[in-house]
Amino acid sequence: MTAVKRAASMEGEAFSTLCTPALVVDVDGVKRNAQRMIERCQNLGVQLRPHMKTHKTLECADIMTGGSRRCIVVSTLPEACFYADHGFDDILYAYSLPFDKVERCAALSERLDLFQVLLDHPHALDQLKKRPLRDGRLWHIWLKLDCGNGRAGVLHSEPEALTLAQAICETEGVELTGVYAHCGNSYNCKGVEEIQTVAQETTDFTLQFMEKLRTVGITCKSSIGSTPSCSHPVKDMAQLSEVHPGNYGFYDVQQTVIGSCSLEDVAVRVLTRVIGHCPHRNQLLIDCGWSGLSLDGAGKLPTGYAVIEGHPNLKLLSMTQEHGRVEPISGPLDYSKYPLGALLALIPYHSCASAAMHPVYHVHSEGRLLGKWIPTRGW
Repeated sequence: MTAVKRAASMEGEAFSTLCTPALVVDVDGVKRNAQRMIERCQNLGVQLRPHMKTHKTLECADIMTGGSRRCIVVSTLPEACFYADHGFDDILYAYSLPFDKVERCAALSERLDLFQVLLDHPHALDQLKKRPLRDGRLWHIWLKLDCGNGRAGVLHSEPEALTLAQAICETEGVELTGVYAHCGNSYNCKGVEEIQTVAQETTDFTLQFMEKLRTVGITCKSSIGSTPSCSHPVKDMAQLSEVHPGNYGFYDVQQTVIGSCSLEDVAVRVLTRVIGHCPHRNQLLIDCGWSGLSLDGAGKLPTGYAVIEGHPNLKLLSMTQEHGRVEPISGPLDYSKYPLGALLALIPYHSCASAAMHPVYHVHSEGRLLGKWIPTRGW
């Protein structure tokens, strides 16, 4: 049953009370997704450190941590402060240390039981040395490794990685807490076999680096993560200390294409209304443009920028800031099926990007609106 039909069957006009575009979250779907990830990690025997970057809300964080409010990852300092202000601790700021934010990191390090930073360059270590923490506290550092993702991190195979780890261990006032790798290259995969190939490679490279550390007398934690790799983990991931997926709370169409989940697992929709009929172009206009959905996924789906739930023959062809153009994949539009004001539910290609467009999420259970989640924002 589609999100729009569920609303009609459970609450009549429930969703129709919302101004569109509106991001709606199926809380039951979020809970199922979170519980499955918790159970996967329990079966592996590794600590789950869920990433908050997709939703950035207290309510979803509570679900993903099982109510512990401990052991999370964030991508921005406003996220870290937001969660710290609401009783969360053991927070890892998993972004290569920005030099303009060292003092704010220090404040969190001096305030929380455990605030952790990430670095991948000796100059970042120099910045921390220049700002010793009060009361004998230590900077807790994770070393970012590049294990094939090709974004941030010191390359796992380069001698500089081991040299930097040794420098951290030899520096007064800091501690090497762990080694962190993001297998974002799993987002290029199609199917479980390819996902697990990337997960295995990232795990192998990380464990090999951990062995290099042990040979020079260094022991610390290890962590890898991405939603695809943690949705289909390989056995050797049991040798890691932690994993840190994030998108899995919501999932999205991209994850279904990769093979992380099914379309039924996607717990978010962007509701939009038909605002125009354009028979001369065989198109509809909707009130959701890129400012309500994002342009992520351009050209990657046969249905355009999203999947239009319950309407497999419709394609979201293009968007401007506040308008979307919808046309049939084949044949003429039957405009009687799409009267002006009719609601459509867009299943987003990338839920992280779509969620970032909305200042509030409308939460429902089986189509019945329950309340709102308010995400934190900023950098």
